[in-house]
Amino acid sequence: MFELEGRVALITGAASGIGATTARVFAEAGASVALAWYPPDGHDIELVKDAVAKVGGRCLAAEVDVRRTADVDAIVEQALAEFGSIDIVVANAGVARKVALEDLDDDAWNFVLDVDLNGAWRCFRAALPHMKASGFGRLLATSSIAGTVQAWPQHPHYAAAKAGLVGMVQTLAVEYGPFGITANAVAPGVIDTPQANDPVNSLGPDGVRAVAPKVPSGRVGIPEDIAYLYQFLASEQASYVSGQLIVADGARYLAGLD
Repeated sequence: MFELEGRVALITGAASGIGATTARVFAEAGASVALAWYPPDGHDIELVKDAVAKVGGRCLAAEVDVRRTADVDAIVEQALAEFGSIDIVVANAGVARKVALEDLDDDAWNFVLDVDLNGAWRCFRAALPHMKASGFGRLLATSSIAGTVQAWPQHPHYAAAKAGLVGMVQTLAVEYGPFGITANAVAPGVIDTPQANDPVNSLGPDGVRAVAPKVPSGRVGIPEDIAYLYQFLASEQASYVSGQLIVADGARYLAGLD
């Protein structure tokens, strides 16, 4: 079920957290994966490549700054040259910066928007012509409960970017549906990742632990919770699911908890 045999996926933010786990899960399902990673983040892409190899997957990895069109276009071309197609894009690269709106200067605002929103746009734009030609495509974006179903004080630029992803996939779903292409966004809740555990710009380890009792499911999320959802959305079986925001937060926002 939800096999990805013969598919090729580009995954950004692939060196850690949701991106790294999605790479392994996709490889287990039969996909070849192009791993876009950003060295200044400090994560080791070799660990992800090893995990893909252990499940028998094929991968390539490239340093990609999603703020640079040339970098994004280059990894798409590498994937085409190495694997022959580009079928799935998981636009997962993202950054969070904690600062009140009144203290945000133009550069700080634009930096987060350029990574979290424009980075996804660049990836989708580069892949779409090849998806149209093949008659199959899956455009997937990591949004967030922040900016979609909940507020996140002192993260206005992050919230704006994550909300913007939803508007983009809804439009792409309608525009490119006739070509066999779907577009969806996933809104994770609190997931136990390096970004969530950042004590400066996010919750930090203590904050992540404090969330668990507030979640009806009784725990915070793990990267596999999102990766397996992406596996479904990337599969043939999800061909009728498009233009959606799928919230994966253990029902926390529905419970109305602080």
